[in-house]
Amino acid sequence: MNKYTDILNGYNFTLTNQEIKTEIQKIQSELKASKEIFRLLFGCIDLTSLNTTDTNAEIEQMVEKLNTFKKEFNDTPNVAGICVYPTFVETVKKNLTEKVDIVAVAGGFPSAQTFLEVKIAETALAVVDGAQEIDVVISVGKFLEGKYDEAGEELEEIKQACRNAKLKVILETGALKSASDIYNAGIIAMYAGADFIKTSTGKIPVNATPETAYIMCKSISDFYKKTNKKVGFKAAGGIAASDDALIYYGIADKLLGKDWLNSDYFRIGASRLANDLLSKIYEKTIGFF
Repeated sequence: MNKYTDILNGYNFTLTNQEIKTEIQKIQSELKASKEIFRLLFGCIDLTSLNTTDTNAEIEQMVEKLNTFKKEFNDTPNVAGICVYPTFVETVKKNLTEKVDIVAVAGGFPSAQTFLEVKIAETALAVVDGAQEIDVVISVGKFLEGKYDEAGEELEEIKQACRNAKLKVILETGALKSASDIYNAGIIAMYAGADFIKTSTGKIPVNATPETAYIMCKSISDFYKKTNKKVGFKAAGGIAASDDALIYYGIADKLLGKDWLNSDYFRIGASRLANDLLSKIYEKTIGFF
């Protein structure tokens, strides 16, 4: 029995690239920036440090910025999460005093090219250390080979290892070949138990784009109509400017609605974006982070 193939047969994605492009242009033309929206976007950031050179001292400094944020900016919500490699989860938990979610990448991030047992163990260890959310990459190679059941069942096992932590599944959309591939990968991830679907790792040349966001939000909307289950959307990879973040807000608003426009269902993975949003909110150059 081909469980995930059968699931995909129940969905019918027919949008062309030109239709998607036209819809995005319409959304962009209707967008109106405001400090209120920029504050909302700031509160949906997963502040991220995923560098080969990361050290405990650097992560501690990053956490201290979050701990002191409200003293500097008391009328703006803190970020939603802090996203790090699994080895730094314990460091974050020991030092974090603010109500900010601890997010860990796991599962052989960023390639996901390792043994399933390793993916499960890494996920479980990160949760034990204090991760409240786990970001993993779908097995892109298996998906591209059409091994949908293998890709989906692997995510199911990782979801079990998450226990009470949320699972965010990265589709690595820049590596997928078509709009329908992006749509189908999202459907598989959601049926496997994803609490969020996420665009990218930020580790390949093509990362988040408005087009891929539109396709993913369409898959979330269609999934919700069939199952009545709300799944979140996370844009990540190369989002540094407030105007870029605003586009993702507009797409989510159009396709999913206001109920999704909060940190429970909408996230932006970023490091440089935080300062740009603060600069827009306070109308001066800010380099806090």
